[in-house]
This record gives sequence, structure tokens and C-alpha cells, in this order.
Amino acid sequence: MIRRHLPILAQTEGYDGRRARADLSAGLTVGVMLIPQGMAYALIAGLPPIYGLYASVVPLIVYALMGTSRALAVGPVAIVSLLVAAGVAPLAAGDPERYVELALLLALMVGVLQFGLGLLRFGFLTNFLSHPVLSGFTSAAALIIGASQLRHLVGVDLPGGHEVHRIVLALLQDLGAIHLPTLAVGILGIGVLLALGKWNRKLPGALVLVVLATGASWLLGFDGGAVRIVGEVPGGLPLPMIPPLDPADMMELLPVALTIALVGFMESIAIAKVYATRDGYEVDPDTELRALGMANLVGAFFRAYPTTGGFSRTAVNARAGATSTVATLVSAGVIALTLLFLTDLFYHLPNAVLASIVMVAVAGLIDWKEAAHLWRADRQDFAMLAVTFGATLALGIEGGILVGVLASLAALVYRTSRPHVALTGRLPGTRSFRNLERHPQAQAIPGVPVLRIDATLCFANSQVLRDQVRGLVESTPARTDADAPLERTRPHTVVLDFHPVNGADSTALHQLEELVHFLRARGVALRFAGVKGPVMDRLRRVGIEELVGPDRFHLEVADAVDAALAEADPPGGPGAAVGVEGEPMPTRAAT
Repeated sequence: MIRRHLPILAQTEGYDGRRARADLSAGLTVGVMLIPQGMAYALIAGLPPIYGLYASVVPLIVYALMGTSRALAVGPVAIVSLLVAAGVAPLAAGDPERYVELALLLALMVGVLQFGLGLLRFGFLTNFLSHPVLSGFTSAAALIIGASQLRHLVGVDLPGGHEVHRIVLALLQDLGAIHLPTLAVGILGIGVLLALGKWNRKLPGALVLVVLATGASWLLGFDGGAVRIVGEVPGGLPLPMIPPLDPADMMELLPVALTIALVGFMESIAIAKVYATRDGYEVDPDTELRALGMANLVGAFFRAYPTTGGFSRTAVNARAGATSTVATLVSAGVIALTLLFLTDLFYHLPNAVLASIVMVAVAGLIDWKEAAHLWRADRQDFAMLAVTFGATLALGIEGGILVGVLASLAALVYRTSRPHVALTGRLPGTRSFRNLERHPQAQAIPGVPVLRIDATLCFANSQVLRDQVRGLVESTPARTDADAPLERTRPHTVVLDFHPVNGADSTALHQLEELVHFLRARGVALRFAGVKGPVMDRLRRVGIEELVGPDRFHLEVADAVDAALAEADPPGGPGAAVGVEGEPMPTRAAT
């Protein structure tokens, strides 16, 4: 029981010196990387930089004990930080103390939602956030995040919010106010990060930049106002506190809390599965949801704003050789020691340097390659990406996600309601049947059209099948040989190839029953091929099997066609009456 709730116990079975050294190295690397990243992401969230470090202690410890991913590095991330700012800023009304309280309340709500959804095994909810929606959202969010950091990069007070065009327009209208020393520091910071990344990716480039920039700021006297600096950073571990539980605030924050809960989990589980597959172990989505929820829930009482797993830090953690969540405990220890003894060292750190760290980090979130791939592969998915991207820029973070989810559901309904239906014919010399349109050599069987529907039957698409069959009653395409033109032959039997059909709801069953009566009234027989066991069970329960005739269900399409031809022209006499039920077979065919 304990091992089920504390996966770290299973991960550390057979723990030895080699694995301990690997986890220590990975934990130190990620912890050092997290110091400047956490402070920078706190700025995105609209919080003092110290809250980025607070969010990198207790949540990491809780996740390390409860999480199933050995590589996932939890902490502040850019997108969640932006969501925090979008949800909290309108309610705080410029009051810094209230802003912090609302951010902590938001973390508590996210934690409760994630943990509750995990207990209810609702991890599947994230399936409604399709990849094109996430790609469009993150690309737009990257632009919003970048625009939000321009004020720190150029030293000009620019409007906040998600409206990138307003921020850029305000900057263009006030180009003369740009503080050139601040801009120079920011551009130099971006250049250093890019150069270090190309030179040696194993180097903690952000930390190297922070050290160099802080030293230069101290030597050049930026604290005199030449370039804005972080200033005094309070030291010590975060003291416990209870976030103010105001029901009115909770109702206002609920939409953004649900958005963070789902988006944060999606970001975490996506990267966790990648490394779990690579290293040959399993991550459980519901356990991960509970672990992230508890990390946020407990973290809220220790001044942590919402956190989740980050892509870049997880990649570094895995590359550094992490073998268990012990590495995450080491990272939390690095941050704790920094809070206890090293916060004074950040006094001279320029804000423009933190902004440059954010700029470089979010640049990789703009997924141009995915947009180009979808344009070539699936225009409908590309449209979803584009709609989500545009909606996020126009309506904001929550609006963009909502529009993206609705677009995904609309696309799903659209695709479901228009299933692929194919008329099939026999390949010469075989018992195989293929789509007549795609296989010119396939030959239709005169009088026996074979219809294959490539979908689960449900209320949204069952009428399509009915309409297709009704159309075949009047005339059906046929080929007598591979090169002959299509001819029209009135069918005496319709064969439904049900091999691709995995289910049928009550509406579909009702439509099938109506179809049987429609065909019988016109003297046309109906046969089924390849009906799967669960579908057959439903047909049997509602009486369709008995209505059609148990002998008219076949394992293969060829069997159904042969039986239809034999019934139409039985041995010993010319064509028998069409639509008359034959003798039941000894067994009922269902796959």
C-alpha cells in the first residue's frame, strides 16, 4: 500500500553508488538551472522573483515522493506563469500583496482540481486538448510571453495583458523612450545564451549569464538607476501560510484554475511519456495527476504559485543521467540552500537579463515546423491550430484554450458524421475485396453490392449508412472486367462489410432495423460480414439478428457474396425468389 502511494520506494529498489552519483549530478545540474529560470518565470507571472524560488522547493519534494516519472523536472514554467498573470492581474487591481495572495489561492485550487481528477481517474480529459490545439496555443502563448517581457528588455513602461499588437504598437509609438543601456544588456544577454547553447549545451547557460551579468552590474554600479536591477531578495525558506479562502475570489479564479490544471498536466504527461518510453518504464497518468495536484496543493501553503513539469529542464535532467526522483530531491535541496545562504548575491542582477532568459526559453515554443507539417498532412488539423493560435492572441489565454477545445470537438463530430464508406469488389483470382475507386482491377459482383463503412456506428453517422444502402437499391456500380465501363445492375442482395465497425449505439441499431424493413419491402436481401463479437451481442439483444436471419451473418465478405449468389441462382433451378430467408446455419458467425 505504501509503495503504491510513494513510487519513489519502487524507483530506489537496488539503489547503488552508481545511481546515486547519477542522480546527484542530474539534481545539481537542474537545481542550478532552475535558479535563474524560476526567478525569470516569476516575472512572467507578475510576482517578485523570489516566488520563483519558493515554487521550486516544496512542490519538487512532494512530486519526488509521489510521481512515477524518473526524469520529469517539476517547477515554474513559462506557459503556466502566463496563465497565472492572466487570471490574477485583473482581480488584484494593482495591489501587490493581494496579487500574491491570489496567486497562492490559485495554486491551491489547481492542486485540489488535479488531485481530485486524479482520484476520479479523469486523466483522459486531457485527450480533449488535441496536439494541434496545444501547438497553436503554445505558439501564441510564446508570443504573448515575449511581448510581456519587452518592458524589461527596453526599459519602457508598456501596457500589460495578452494583446500583443497593443504592446508592439505602444513600443513603436514610444521608440524615443527606449533605454539604450537596458536594451544593450538585454540583447547582450540573448547573444550570450545563444552562443553558450551552440558551444556547449551541457553548460548551464542561464546561470553563467546570471553570474556574469550580476558581476558586471556590481562593477558598473547599475544600482544607481542606470539599469533596473532585481534589488533586495528576501532570504530564508518560505514560511507556512494559509491562502485566503474567499469564495468570491475562488469563483473568479475557477476558469483559469481549470485551464492551468489541464494544460499543466498535458505539458507534464507529454514529456514524461517520451522519456518513460525511451528508458523502458511506465508512467501512470492518474498517478501523475495526483502527484502534480498534491505538489501544487501543499506548495500553496509554502508560498508556491502553480507549477508543473517543464520541457527544457526535463531534457537536461534526463541528459544528465537521472535514474529516479531522488534527482528532484537534490534539485529542491539546491534551491533551499540558495534561499538560506545566497539570495544576497542576486541584488545586482539586471531585470533585462531575466527577460533575455525568458525570451530565449519561449522562442522554442513557437512551433513553425508543426504548422508546416499539418499544412501538408492534414488541413483540418492545421485549421484547428490556426484557429487556436488566432483565438489565443485575440481573446486571451482562457479564451484561446476554450475555442481550441470547441474546435477539436467540432472537428471530431464533423469527421464522425462523415465516415468513409466504400463500395468494394473482388480482386481477380482471390477472395479479397477492395475499394473499387482505389483498385481499378477489383470487380464488382453484379446484383450483390458490397458496402464497407470504416467507422463505429453512432447517432452522428448511422443515417449515412442508411442513405448509402437506399441509393444502392435503385442502381449499383458494377464491373464485368477490369477495363469495362461501369454498368447499372439492380441488386438482389446487399452485403455490409462490418470488419471496421467496433461498436453501434442505440440510434444506429434503430436505423439498421429500419433498413432491414426497407430492403425487405423491396425484395432485397441483406447480409453481414465480419461482425465483431461485441457488436453481434448488441444486434442479438435488440432482435436484428433474428430479423435478418442468423444464416445471413458470415465471417468473411467472400462467404457472404457466395451465399448471396447461390441463393439468387440455386442449383437445380433458375433464380430463386430474392429476399427469402434460407435455413439457419448451425453456427452464428461473429468475429
